Amino acid sequence: MKDEVKKDYVPENSSMAQNLEEMKDLGKQMEHLRTNEELKEWGKRPGTVQHESEEEK
Repeated sequence: MKDEVKKDYVPENSSMAQNLEEMKDLGKQMEHLRTNEELKEWGKRPGTVQHESEEEK
């Protein structure tokens, strides 16, 4: 089994990925993330909007 990262692990350089393998793993995780619409269908609240344009307000 792969080495798993502990929940409270903080990388020394605060980067998201330490190497190419870790970056590939993060990409696989992102492929399985639910969209805002899927979350709403499940009765969940999506994350906050980071940037709103004037047209969207």
